[in-house]
This record gives sequence, C-alpha cells and structure tokens, in this order.
Amino acid sequence: MIHADVLGERARLSPGTTALVFVPTGERFTYGELNARAERAAALLRDRLGLAKGERIGLLAHNRVEYVDLFFAAAKTGIILVPLGTRLTPHELAYIARDAGLAALVYGEEFTGIADALRAESAVSLGIALDTPATAGDLFWVAELSALPEAPFERTRCDGEDLHALLYTSGTTGKPKGVMVPHRMTAWNGWNTAVCWGLSEADVSPVFTPLYHAGGLGAFLVPILAAGGTIVLHAGFDAAEIWATVAKERCTVVLGVPTIWKLLLEHPSFETADLSSIRWLISGGAPLPLYLIDAYQKRGIVFKQGYGLTEVGVNCFAMSVEESVAKKGSIGRPLMMTDARLVDEAGHEVPVGEVGELCLRGPHVSKGYWQNRPATAAALDDEGFFHTGDLARRDGDGFFTIAGRRKDMLISGGVNVYPAEIEGELLLHPSVQDAAVVGVPDPIWGEIGVAFVVLRPGEVLTKEGLLAFAEARLARYKLPREVVFTDALPRTAYGKVVKGELKDGYLAERGGA
Repeated sequence: MIHADVLGERARLSPGTTALVFVPTGERFTYGELNARAERAAALLRDRLGLAKGERIGLLAHNRVEYVDLFFAAAKTGIILVPLGTRLTPHELAYIARDAGLAALVYGEEFTGIADALRAESAVSLGIALDTPATAGDLFWVAELSALPEAPFERTRCDGEDLHALLYTSGTTGKPKGVMVPHRMTAWNGWNTAVCWGLSEADVSPVFTPLYHAGGLGAFLVPILAAGGTIVLHAGFDAAEIWATVAKERCTVVLGVPTIWKLLLEHPSFETADLSSIRWLISGGAPLPLYLIDAYQKRGIVFKQGYGLTEVGVNCFAMSVEESVAKKGSIGRPLMMTDARLVDEAGHEVPVGEVGELCLRGPHVSKGYWQNRPATAAALDDEGFFHTGDLARRDGDGFFTIAGRRKDMLISGGVNVYPAEIEGELLLHPSVQDAAVVGVPDPIWGEIGVAFVVLRPGEVLTKEGLLAFAEARLARYKLPREVVFTDALPRTAYGKVVKGELKDGYLAERGGA
C-alpha cells in the first residue's frame, strides 16, 4: 500500500538515526522520536479533536518542528493539510480558507492577529495555537497534547489516490488554485528523488526555504527522510547562520533558489566558509544565471539545476556531477518513470533542438486542482500528461533546457522570442546583477521586448552599452527594444519574477501604449 507516511516507514528501519536538527534551539530528534511526535499530533487531530479523514486543516506558521509533525500527522490520518503562505494578507488567506473549506486552523503566535482576521472573514470555527493562545476560545497545542492518554497509535488506512495536502499556487496570474497532492505523489517524490539523485543515509541537508511551499516539503525534506539522512531545519533565511550551520553539521547537499544563492554568494562569510562537506548544490524555482554557477565553481562547488512544479512534484529531472559541468544550464534528463515530451501549439512533438511546451506524465503528477474541473481539464490531457506551461528544448543526448514560460513568450514581427534566453545573456554582463524581459504591445512589430535591469552596486551602464554587449551574443530580432534600469525586480517568496507587475507598471507610465 502506497501512502505518504515516509517518516513512519523510515522510523521502522532506522529509529536511532538522527532525523532532524532544529537550528534555533539546537534540538536533535532521532527517527523514532520524530515519528512519536507525529503520532501524538495525529492522535490529537483525529482522536481528541475529532477531525475525520478528508477534512482540511490549515497551518500558518514559520518553519518549526511542529510543521513536520503536522505534515506527517496528515499522512497518518488521511486529514488533508493546507499549508498557508506566511506573506499573504488575511484577505488572500481567507480566499484559500473558503476554497479549501478549512475545518480548523493551526497557527504560530506571530500570526495571532492574522489568524483572528482570517477566521472572521472565512468562518473557520476551530483555532489551535501552537504557542500560548491570545485569543479566547482557541485551543493550546501543547496542553491538548498533554491531555492525550498514552496509547499505541494505529495509522488510518490511506490509499495512494487519497489526498495528503492541498498546496495553493502563488496566484501570480490570478486567484490561487489548490493543487491536489495525493499520497502516492508525496511518497514517489521522496523515493524517486533519493534514488535518482543518489541521496543516502549519510546525507545532511539544511532546509531554510519556507515549508508552506512545495519546494520546502519536497526538496529535500521528504527525499532526505526517505533515504534515512538528516534534515537541518532553519526557522528562516539567514545567510551567516546558514554558512555556519553547513560547516557545523557537515551538510552535504543544499537546495536553494537563484535569489537565495545570490544572497549567500554576496554575504561576507562566503569567502571563508568551510564548504568541504558539500557534495553539490542545486537550484530550482527559476532559471539559474550562469554567472552564479561560475562563481560557486570557483570555490570548488558543483552546482546542479533542478526543475519541478507544485503540480508535478518539485523534482522531475536529474544529472550527474560531471554532467552538471558539461551541460551547464541544463536541468538534466527526466527521472525514472517520468515521461517528458515537448509539443507545439497543435500538440505535436517537436524535433530535437526546437522549443516546445514541456509536458510530464508519471506517478509524481498531481490530481489537478481542488474543485476546479476547468483548470484541471486544461492542464491534464487525456493521456495523463500535465502541460506545464514551460517552454524547453531537448538536445541530442536527451538533456532538457528551459527556454521560459509559454505565457512569457513574445512574437515580434512574426518570430517567436524567448525571454529566458535573452535574460541569460544579459546576466553575463559584468555590470548586471539581475534582469527580466517582458513583451509589450507594439503597433509595428506586434510585440517588443523590454528589459528590466538591476545593476551591481557602483556600476554604470547605458542602454546602448548593454545592447551592444547583447548584440554580439544574440540575433538582432531577439534584442530588447527598450531597457529600463531599476533598483530591484519584484519577486515571489520563492524567487520568481512577477513579470505582470513589471509589464503593468511599464504600460501605466506610458499611458497604456
């Protein structure tokens, strides 16, 4: 029987091995101890509070051990966990709460006010405070656990297609949609990533990305636990703390997004940090600029690039250490049991070397979107392929490289132009720190590219200078027609540029032209 309780399964095999280190407190938990915590949390939800299989429970908190407890408590009970973004407003959270039909809300003390406002707007009746509650009528997590009788826990039977979690998309293009994550998706992501990426019980990985995001849960929490390794959990991002912890805990594999790798690179401790334990680093969430790969390689660190979506599992491709150098910029080959194809607008597969939409099929793919059949039908075709909306090309060796989002592609003078390709070249200019390209309407060409560029501190660069640099590397039809220098690019919590905001601001300044 396939189910998402990877922690419970691993605890049977290696109960005495260290599973989790919580950095803020220094607490260390073996697999047996961590599983016992998750079982107590499961008993609280199911046996004491009376929540039933299939009911949804929201979780609003920063990274903490209880997050792991609740994630696996859901796996043990069939209750569906709904992690909530910590940067969202009460109004945004209320939409998710209503859409998911939350039966209860668990929250950290720093979110007491938001939790109160959220429940008032969305009618979630049961509140459970992880810390001492400040709201009358809310339950106290620790007190409820203490009131539980000591008794063996029996896991609720869950089949592979039962839902484990609803992970809401960021909503950068509209209202958030709840991605239905079944038990087999959680389990398969863990097993397949561990096997294809070569993870083992000797691996130690820090997690400092938010656990409310698929990346925090799927890479590397579940895969490392599936392999029997150790997770080093940070409450949040702190560059100095991360580099110190990598050295102290002898971390071996580290996941981040491009924004995080940039911040870690720029921190003063990077040059002297002890990186000798690291086998490799991996980036995901957004295209990785080549200058970052080069900068880390100068310190002897191998940098891989991963690919995934909330809807298809966050780990879908793999490459060896040697291939990450030879195929720099590629996301690798598809993992085992993963079917990948590139199709044109008519749904026909494109030849090697040409750009097409990336479609994925396999046991790592979600069941679609919660209570949203039209969106599900638009994304999942009759053959079971999920249409990612990402454009990619495949080379003769079977390696894939992302060319950008389909919705980001612009057609200028009847020719397809892929912003990700242009951004990659602009980022190679020594004065450029960050760059994004968007398409805007043009009466002559249909669309033109506008480059939004952030310069490195103290650097001076003109539009003409940047375009002259790019012209030596790109065909003229790909060159941006406009360059806007800005202090920063708007990004989501997981590092993706919010291109709609850039485009809207540009058009508003020019009267909608």
